[in-house]
Amino acid sequence: MTITIYHNPDCGTSRNVLAVIEAAGYTPHVIPYLSVGWQRDHLLTLFADAGLTPRQALRESKSPATELGLLDPGVSDEDLIEAMLAHPILVNRPFVVTAKGTRLCRPSEKVLDLLERWPSGPFRKEDGELMIDANGNRIGG
Repeated sequence: MTITIYHNPDCGTSRNVLAVIEAAGYTPHVIPYLSVGWQRDHLLTLFADAGLTPRQALRESKSPATELGLLDPGVSDEDLIEAMLAHPILVNRPFVVTAKGTRLCRPSEKVLDLLERWPSGPFRKEDGELMIDANGNRIGG
């Protein structure tokens, strides 16, 4: 199974999702989107495949969204896309793409829906929260 993760290594959720993927035995293609940026068509396809609007994919906290006036509901999708292209940090993370679909994996448990196999349980997030119990059952998300 081919897996692509649009990853921000400074984000705990993104690190958790990557850890789940790797612990399940996959070697994902990791896109460090903060350093490589976005291409308009690719970003629009990612949102469409995930069933999200640009507003739903907007990272509001720990980003320049407020300073740029992007939280105003009157800001158009086109203006949001332009801002996201100029400031990649404005795109929420992590997005994961597999043969099972595309998803914004927040909370990190959502990545399990995209995998054919999961890590052995118990599996914990980096903060210690249980994600998969000892019997291999999903917890939360």
